[in-house]
Amino acid sequence: MLKPTDFDAQINVNRYALVIAVAKRAREIADEAEEKNIILTEKPVSLAVHDFETGSYKITINKNYAFNIF
Repeated sequence: MLKPTDFDAQINVNRYALVIAVAKRAREIADEAEEKNIILTEKPVSLAVHDFETGSYKITINKNYAFNIF
């Protein structure tokens, strides 16, 4: 089970930005898998959280409180 409080401590962004970024990344993962006809053994959300934990993707927040993932 994912523990958001542990994950929040590792990434210095607010929880709302984190949830939205993980959801966007999970959708990307699911869309890529469907496009390439790949059957995922793990849930896209778990894979997205792992991407942020490992630093493969990062969240940036600009001064207008809009954020991006890259």
